Amino acid sequence: MEWLREHPEVRTIRVAASDLNGVARGKRIPARFADKIIVEGTKFPYSVMNLDIWGEDIEDSPLVFETGDPDGLLLPTERGFLPMPWLDAPTGLLPLWMFHPDGTPYDGDPRQALARVVDRYKTVGLTPVVATELEFFLIDDSGRQLRVPPSPRSGKRRTGGEVLSLRALDAFDQFFTSLYEASEAMDIPADTAISEAGPGQFEINLMHQADPLKAADDTWLFKMLVKGVARQYGFAASFMAKPYEAWSGNGMHMHFSILDEKGINIFDNGGEEGTDALRHAVAGCLRAMPGSTLIFAPHENSYDRLVPNAHAPTGIGWAYENRTAAIRIPSSGPKARRIEHRVAGGDVNPYLTISAILGAALNGIEDKLQPPEAFKGNAYDQQLDQLPGDWGAAIDTFDTCPEMRRIFSEHLVENFVMTKRQELKYMAELSDEETVELYLDTV
Repeated sequence: MEWLREHPEVRTIRVAASDLNGVARGKRIPARFADKIIVEGTKFPYSVMNLDIWGEDIEDSPLVFETGDPDGLLLPTERGFLPMPWLDAPTGLLPLWMFHPDGTPYDGDPRQALARVVDRYKTVGLTPVVATELEFFLIDDSGRQLRVPPSPRSGKRRTGGEVLSLRALDAFDQFFTSLYEASEAMDIPADTAISEAGPGQFEINLMHQADPLKAADDTWLFKMLVKGVARQYGFAASFMAKPYEAWSGNGMHMHFSILDEKGINIFDNGGEEGTDALRHAVAGCLRAMPGSTLIFAPHENSYDRLVPNAHAPTGIGWAYENRTAAIRIPSSGPKARRIEHRVAGGDVNPYLTISAILGAALNGIEDKLQPPEAFKGNAYDQQLDQLPGDWGAAIDTFDTCPEMRRIFSEHLVENFVMTKRQELKYMAELSDEETVELYLDTV
């Protein structure tokens, strides 16, 4: 309540949690009733946490008619209230996560899934340090064809990609200024922005932090923020994996290292190659990669991004300082030795993605798995095992993968599979234009 007292201009709040697709589900409440939410929480049906991408119930889900569609308890996360700078009226956002009425965590909540992985690390005295890099397109979606929006400065449209172009950044200077101001107000550690390979495509890095839950919160909130601020300027921002057929898609790369109880990076051996623990973590990520592809590529459009020679990995391999690899060990000072996981698209649920990567890495460390030799050269030219090549194969692989059941609860695995099978069925009825319209703002 302290935040609301400091912001008397806020007359309305939103309370929201992430469903399995990363979509915010919640309620609008007058600010004068906020104390009830803080003390008692609120209720959503359990089924709300695994609606399909259209926001529809999952057919034959045991969470719906079979059990009477009962309610779970939504309680505030440790984040507390945040402003929503993209709305016209001053508004507060209170992030929530789901519990059973007796106070035990609800296993179908993606944030609870990440908390479960973090608890595994705490049990063995380890702390992951996590950062994400988010790519997105700014898009004029007012007509039948998607286009780069005109620059608010010049009124001109740049039709090509401009990698690391200051001109491309400066063309949208007002938008980025507003975005960084809003990020600071929301305590989201937005760092460097660059222009990327696609027309109107940009990337913003979020800073490393030794709190995976906050890193995931920041990523989830940042996607919401970018979309909202873009609409203030009259265009869309999209994290859709592949909005343009002819251009590279959007990724969400994740960097992580792991600290021991003394705060020492267990990947650092003073040299470039890293420790045995680093190789064990890499091996765990590689072993889980086929099964976790559905987490990293959760939608039909996701598989348009995962094609050869399109700046997205297709083979299951690792390398040092090599951006064609699914797992890259970046050049850095020894203390910053870390793993970069490059498979996920921009359309992912950050909570599930960070859970899958950190869970797989810990599996590898606990089992002392050994990876194959790091390769050199172009990953697309290597004889590597391949990621599942389509959505249906990824669903089947996730469903039968033992590593996924080691990381996620059986309940979450079943819910996610039911959700994706329903989406697979009904997406077949949509045209390409309808598919783009569905995913552009949703993911």
